[in-house]
Amino acid sequence: MRVIRNRPEWERGKYVSGRSVVTIGNFDGVHRGHQALVERCRALGGPGDAVAVVTFEPLPLAYFRPDQPPARLSTVYQKLDVLKRLDVDLTWMLRFDRRFASMSARDFVARVLVEKLRARCVVVGEDFRFGRGQEGDVEMLRSLGTELGFDVSTVASVRAEGQRISSSGIRQQLAEGKFAEAERWLGRPFRMEGRVVRGAALGRKLGYPTANLRVRAQPCPLGGVLAVFSRINGGPWLPAVSNLGRRPAVGGREPLLEVHFFDFDKDIYGQRLDVQFVAKLRDEANFACVEDLVEQMKQDEVEARARLAVAGRPE
Repeated sequence: MRVIRNRPEWERGKYVSGRSVVTIGNFDGVHRGHQALVERCRALGGPGDAVAVVTFEPLPLAYFRPDQPPARLSTVYQKLDVLKRLDVDLTWMLRFDRRFASMSARDFVARVLVEKLRARCVVVGEDFRFGRGQEGDVEMLRSLGTELGFDVSTVASVRAEGQRISSSGIRQQLAEGKFAEAERWLGRPFRMEGRVVRGAALGRKLGYPTANLRVRAQPCPLGGVLAVFSRINGGPWLPAVSNLGRRPAVGGREPLLEVHFFDFDKDIYGQRLDVQFVAKLRDEANFACVEDLVEQMKQDEVEARARLAVAGRPE
Protein backbone atom coordinates (compact mmCIF):
# COMPACT_ATOMS: atom_id res chain seq x y z
CA MET A 1 0.00 0.00 0.00
CA ARG A 2 1.35 3.39 -0.97
CA VAL A 3 1.09 6.09 1.71
CA ILE A 4 1.13 9.82 0.93
CA ARG A 5 1.45 12.46 3.65
CA ASN A 6 0.99 16.03 2.46
CA ARG A 7 -1.39 18.73 1.32
CA PRO A 8 -2.63 18.62 -2.27
CA GLU A 9 -0.53 21.56 -3.45
CA TRP A 10 2.79 20.12 -2.30
CA GLU A 11 3.46 17.93 -5.33
CA ARG A 12 2.72 18.09 -9.02
CA GLY A 13 1.16 15.38 -11.11
CA LYS A 14 -1.15 12.45 -10.49
CA TYR A 15 -0.95 9.95 -7.64
CA VAL A 16 -2.34 7.01 -9.63
CA SER A 17 -1.31 5.63 -13.01
CA GLY A 18 -4.87 4.88 -14.14
CA ARG A 19 -8.17 5.72 -12.45
CA SER A 20 -9.26 5.18 -8.85
CA VAL A 21 -12.25 4.40 -6.66
CA VAL A 22 -11.96 6.67 -3.62
CA THR A 23 -13.50 6.83 -0.18
CA ILE A 24 -13.05 9.67 2.30
CA GLY A 25 -13.19 9.96 6.08
CA ASN A 26 -11.38 10.12 9.41
CA PHE A 27 -11.11 6.33 9.68
CA ASP A 28 -10.21 6.50 13.37
CA GLY A 29 -10.30 2.88 14.49
CA VAL A 30 -11.21 1.69 10.96
CA HIS A 31 -14.40 0.14 12.36
CA ARG A 32 -16.99 -1.93 10.50
CA GLY A 33 -18.63 1.19 9.06
CA HIS A 34 -15.31 2.29 7.56
CA GLN A 35 -14.66 -1.24 6.33
CA ALA A 36 -17.99 -1.20 4.46
CA LEU A 37 -16.81 1.89 2.54
CA VAL A 38 -13.60 0.14 1.49
CA GLU A 39 -15.50 -3.02 0.54
CA ARG A 40 -17.80 -0.96 -1.72
CA CYS A 41 -14.71 0.58 -3.36
CA ARG A 42 -13.32 -2.87 -4.10
CA ALA A 43 -16.67 -4.02 -5.48
CA LEU A 44 -16.94 -1.02 -7.82
CA GLY A 45 -13.32 -1.02 -8.99
CA GLY A 46 -12.61 -2.16 -12.50
CA PRO A 47 -9.41 -3.61 -13.99
CA GLY A 48 -6.55 -1.23 -13.29
CA ASP A 49 -8.50 0.93 -10.84
CA ALA A 50 -6.74 1.74 -7.57
CA VAL A 51 -8.65 1.53 -4.30
CA ALA A 52 -7.79 4.79 -2.52
CA VAL A 53 -8.57 6.18 0.94
CA VAL A 54 -8.38 9.90 1.72
CA THR A 55 -8.10 10.50 5.45
CA PHE A 56 -6.94 13.30 7.73
CA GLU A 57 -4.29 13.84 10.41
CA PRO A 58 -4.86 15.34 12.87
CA LEU A 59 -8.55 14.54 13.09
CA PRO A 60 -10.59 17.61 12.09
CA LEU A 61 -12.27 17.79 15.51
CA ALA A 62 -8.83 17.88 17.15
CA TYR A 63 -7.96 20.87 14.94
CA PHE A 64 -11.20 22.75 15.62
CA ARG A 65 -11.31 21.88 19.34
CA PRO A 66 -7.68 21.69 20.49
CA ASP A 67 -8.73 22.02 24.15
CA GLN A 68 -11.20 19.13 23.84
CA PRO A 69 -9.89 16.78 21.16
CA PRO A 70 -11.72 13.48 20.65
CA ALA A 71 -10.17 10.35 22.14
CA ARG A 72 -8.21 8.33 19.60
CA LEU A 73 -9.09 4.73 18.82
CA SER A 74 -5.92 4.09 16.84
CA THR A 75 -2.48 5.43 16.20
CA VAL A 76 -1.55 6.40 12.66
CA TYR A 77 0.45 3.17 12.45
CA GLN A 78 -2.56 1.07 13.49
CA LYS A 79 -4.85 2.89 11.05
CA LEU A 80 -2.49 2.25 8.16
CA ASP A 81 -1.96 -1.37 9.20
CA VAL A 82 -5.70 -2.13 9.10
CA LEU A 83 -6.16 -0.32 5.77
CA LYS A 84 -3.31 -2.33 4.30
CA ARG A 85 -4.95 -5.56 5.46
CA LEU A 86 -8.15 -4.40 3.73
CA ASP A 87 -6.20 -4.38 0.43
CA VAL A 88 -6.26 -0.61 0.00
CA ASP A 89 -3.81 0.41 -2.74
CA LEU A 90 -3.21 4.01 -1.69
CA THR A 91 -3.88 5.96 1.51
CA TRP A 92 -3.52 9.73 1.36
CA MET A 93 -3.23 11.28 4.82
CA LEU A 94 -3.96 14.94 4.28
CA ARG A 95 -2.59 17.31 6.88
CA PHE A 96 -5.60 19.02 8.40
CA ASP A 97 -4.48 22.55 9.17
CA ARG A 98 -5.71 26.12 8.68
CA ARG A 99 -5.03 26.16 4.95
CA PHE A 100 -6.76 22.86 4.35
CA ALA A 101 -9.72 23.76 6.58
CA SER A 102 -10.30 26.86 4.43
CA MET A 103 -10.40 24.90 1.15
CA SER A 104 -13.78 25.12 -0.59
CA ALA A 105 -15.77 21.99 -1.36
CA ARG A 106 -15.26 22.50 -5.08
CA ASP A 107 -11.50 22.95 -4.72
CA PHE A 108 -11.27 19.79 -2.60
CA VAL A 109 -13.01 17.78 -5.31
CA ALA A 110 -11.02 19.34 -8.15
CA ARG A 111 -7.58 19.14 -6.51
CA VAL A 112 -7.77 15.96 -4.49
CA LEU A 113 -10.28 13.70 -6.18
CA VAL A 114 -9.94 14.72 -9.82
CA GLU A 115 -6.44 16.11 -10.36
CA LYS A 116 -4.45 13.87 -8.01
CA LEU A 117 -6.50 10.68 -7.74
CA ARG A 118 -8.32 10.71 -11.11
CA ALA A 119 -11.41 9.35 -9.40
CA ARG A 120 -13.77 7.24 -11.49
CA CYS A 121 -16.08 6.76 -8.52
CA VAL A 122 -16.26 8.28 -5.02
CA VAL A 123 -17.75 6.23 -2.18
CA VAL A 124 -19.11 8.05 0.90
CA GLY A 125 -21.59 7.66 3.72
CA GLU A 126 -25.10 9.03 3.33
CA ASP A 127 -24.40 11.92 5.75
CA PHE A 128 -21.06 12.90 4.19
CA ARG A 129 -20.06 16.56 4.48
CA PHE A 130 -16.90 18.21 3.14
CA GLY A 131 -15.18 21.48 2.34
CA ARG A 132 -14.91 24.80 4.13
CA GLY A 133 -17.50 25.03 6.89
CA GLN A 134 -18.89 21.65 5.74
CA GLU A 135 -20.53 23.42 2.83
CA GLY A 136 -20.52 20.31 0.65
CA ASP A 137 -22.91 17.35 0.93
CA VAL A 138 -23.73 14.27 -1.13
CA GLU A 139 -25.99 16.24 -3.49
CA MET A 140 -23.17 18.71 -4.25
CA LEU A 141 -20.71 15.84 -4.68
CA ARG A 142 -23.01 14.20 -7.24
CA SER A 143 -23.36 17.49 -9.12
CA LEU A 144 -19.62 17.97 -9.22
CA GLY A 145 -19.20 14.36 -10.30
CA THR A 146 -21.50 14.92 -13.26
CA GLU A 147 -19.51 18.02 -14.22
CA LEU A 148 -16.01 16.64 -13.63
CA GLY A 149 -16.43 13.03 -14.69
CA PHE A 150 -16.90 10.67 -11.76
CA ASP A 151 -19.73 8.68 -10.21
CA VAL A 152 -20.83 8.80 -6.56
CA SER A 153 -21.92 5.78 -4.52
CA THR A 154 -23.35 6.09 -1.00
CA VAL A 155 -23.16 3.41 1.70
CA ALA A 156 -25.79 3.18 4.42
CA SER A 157 -24.66 3.19 8.04
CA VAL A 158 -23.67 -0.19 9.41
CA ARG A 159 -25.69 -1.07 12.50
CA ALA A 160 -25.18 -3.38 15.46
CA GLU A 161 -27.53 -3.99 18.38
CA GLY A 162 -29.89 -1.58 16.65
CA GLN A 163 -27.39 1.29 16.77
CA ARG A 164 -25.32 3.01 14.11
CA ILE A 165 -21.68 1.97 14.40
CA SER A 166 -19.51 5.05 14.94
CA SER A 167 -16.12 6.01 16.35
CA SER A 168 -17.82 8.09 19.05
CA GLY A 169 -19.92 5.11 20.10
CA ILE A 170 -16.86 2.89 20.37
CA ARG A 171 -15.09 5.53 22.46
CA GLN A 172 -18.02 5.46 24.87
CA GLN A 173 -18.00 1.66 25.03
CA LEU A 174 -14.30 1.62 25.85
CA ALA A 175 -14.70 4.32 28.50
CA GLU A 176 -17.32 2.11 30.15
CA GLY A 177 -15.20 -1.04 29.89
CA LYS A 178 -17.55 -2.69 27.37
CA PHE A 179 -14.80 -4.45 25.45
CA ALA A 180 -16.96 -7.18 23.88
CA GLU A 181 -19.31 -4.57 22.42
CA ALA A 182 -16.39 -2.50 21.15
CA GLU A 183 -14.92 -5.61 19.51
CA ARG A 184 -18.18 -6.27 17.66
CA TRP A 185 -18.30 -2.70 16.37
CA LEU A 186 -14.62 -2.60 15.44
CA GLY A 187 -14.66 -6.03 13.85
CA ARG A 188 -11.61 -6.96 15.93
CA PRO A 189 -10.45 -6.60 19.54
CA PHE A 190 -9.34 -3.19 20.75
CA ARG A 191 -5.59 -3.34 21.39
CA MET A 192 -2.73 -1.04 22.23
CA GLU A 193 0.88 -1.68 21.32
CA GLY A 194 4.35 -0.25 21.70
CA ARG A 195 7.88 -0.86 22.91
CA VAL A 196 8.71 -1.23 26.58
CA VAL A 197 10.39 1.89 27.96
CA ARG A 198 12.22 2.41 31.22
CA GLY A 199 10.24 3.97 34.03
CA ALA A 200 10.98 4.91 37.62
CA ALA A 201 10.91 1.23 38.71
CA LEU A 202 8.39 2.07 41.45
CA GLY A 203 6.38 -1.04 40.68
CA ARG A 204 9.38 -3.28 41.26
CA LYS A 205 10.01 -1.61 44.62
CA LEU A 206 6.41 -2.36 45.59
CA GLY A 207 6.62 -5.97 44.48
CA TYR A 208 4.74 -5.42 41.23
CA PRO A 209 7.25 -4.85 38.39
CA THR A 210 5.66 -3.46 35.25
CA ALA A 211 6.47 -3.18 31.57
CA ASN A 212 5.74 0.43 30.62
CA LEU A 213 4.38 1.62 27.27
CA ARG A 214 3.91 5.23 26.26
CA VAL A 215 0.35 6.06 25.23
CA ARG A 216 0.85 7.20 21.65
CA ALA A 217 -2.79 7.76 20.67
CA GLN A 218 -3.98 10.59 22.89
CA PRO A 219 -6.38 11.35 24.42
CA CYS A 220 -6.98 7.70 25.26
CA PRO A 221 -10.62 6.53 25.36
CA LEU A 222 -10.16 4.36 28.46
CA GLY A 223 -8.20 4.29 31.67
CA GLY A 224 -7.93 2.73 35.09
CA VAL A 225 -6.91 -0.71 36.31
CA LEU A 226 -7.67 -3.47 33.81
CA ALA A 227 -7.38 -7.23 33.38
CA VAL A 228 -5.51 -7.86 30.13
CA PHE A 229 -3.72 -10.38 27.99
CA SER A 230 -0.40 -9.24 26.55
CA ARG A 231 2.19 -10.78 24.24
CA ILE A 232 5.86 -10.05 23.76
CA ASN A 233 7.15 -9.75 20.20
CA GLY A 234 4.20 -11.68 18.81
CA GLY A 235 4.64 -14.60 21.21
CA PRO A 236 1.97 -16.34 23.31
CA TRP A 237 -0.65 -14.27 25.09
CA LEU A 238 0.09 -14.01 28.82
CA PRO A 239 -2.30 -12.96 31.62
CA ALA A 240 -1.58 -9.64 33.30
CA VAL A 241 -3.05 -6.70 35.16
CA SER A 242 -2.46 -3.19 33.90
CA ASN A 243 -2.82 0.44 34.91
CA LEU A 244 -3.61 2.92 32.16
CA GLY A 245 -3.37 6.59 33.03
CA ARG A 246 -1.29 9.14 34.91
CA ARG A 247 -0.85 7.17 38.17
CA PRO A 248 -1.98 9.73 40.77
CA ALA A 249 -1.02 7.40 43.63
CA VAL A 250 2.68 7.83 42.77
CA GLY A 251 2.60 11.41 41.45
CA GLY A 252 2.73 10.44 37.79
CA ARG A 253 2.34 13.03 35.03
CA GLU A 254 2.87 11.32 31.68
CA PRO A 255 0.12 8.85 30.70
CA LEU A 256 1.49 5.31 30.64
CA LEU A 257 0.19 1.82 30.10
CA GLU A 258 1.84 -0.29 32.82
CA VAL A 259 1.58 -4.08 32.41
CA HIS A 260 2.31 -6.47 35.27
CA PHE A 261 2.66 -10.04 34.02
CA PHE A 262 1.73 -12.76 36.50
CA ASP A 263 4.47 -15.21 37.56
CA PHE A 264 6.97 -13.56 35.23
CA ASP A 265 10.41 -12.08 35.84
CA LYS A 266 12.34 -11.28 32.67
CA ASP A 267 14.04 -8.18 31.28
CA ILE A 268 11.93 -7.10 28.29
CA TYR A 269 13.05 -3.48 27.87
CA GLY A 270 12.83 -2.50 24.22
CA GLN A 271 10.58 -5.43 23.33
CA ARG A 272 7.28 -4.87 21.54
CA LEU A 273 4.08 -5.59 23.44
CA ASP A 274 0.52 -6.02 22.23
CA VAL A 275 -2.11 -5.53 24.93
CA GLN A 276 -5.71 -6.74 24.67
CA PHE A 277 -8.19 -5.56 27.29
CA VAL A 278 -10.59 -8.01 28.93
CA ALA A 279 -12.21 -6.25 31.89
CA LYS A 280 -12.04 -2.93 33.70
CA LEU A 281 -11.53 -3.47 37.44
CA ARG A 282 -11.66 0.10 38.73
CA ASP A 283 -10.72 3.70 38.06
CA GLU A 284 -7.36 5.10 39.07
CA ALA A 285 -7.30 6.36 42.67
CA ASN A 286 -5.03 8.05 45.17
CA PHE A 287 -4.10 6.45 48.49
CA ALA A 288 -3.23 7.78 51.93
CA CYS A 289 -0.11 5.63 52.20
CA VAL A 290 1.98 3.11 50.29
CA GLU A 291 0.63 0.25 52.38
CA ASP A 292 -2.92 1.00 51.22
CA LEU A 293 -1.75 1.11 47.62
CA VAL A 294 -0.01 -2.27 47.88
CA GLU A 295 -3.07 -3.82 49.53
CA GLN A 296 -5.26 -2.58 46.67
CA MET A 297 -2.78 -3.92 44.12
CA LYS A 298 -3.04 -7.35 45.74
CA GLN A 299 -6.83 -7.20 45.45
CA ASP A 300 -6.54 -6.09 41.82
CA GLU A 301 -4.31 -9.07 41.05
CA VAL A 302 -6.77 -11.53 42.61
CA GLU A 303 -9.69 -10.08 40.65
CA ALA A 304 -7.72 -9.90 37.39
CA ARG A 305 -6.65 -13.54 37.70
CA ALA A 306 -10.26 -14.57 38.27
CA ARG A 307 -11.54 -12.56 35.28
CA LEU A 308 -8.85 -13.87 32.97
CA ALA A 309 -9.30 -17.49 34.08
CA VAL A 310 -12.77 -17.54 32.52
CA ALA A 311 -11.89 -15.46 29.46
CA GLY A 312 -10.64 -17.06 26.29
CA ARG A 313 -7.08 -16.22 25.33
CA PRO A 314 -6.74 -14.16 22.17
CA GLU A 315 -5.92 -15.96 18.94
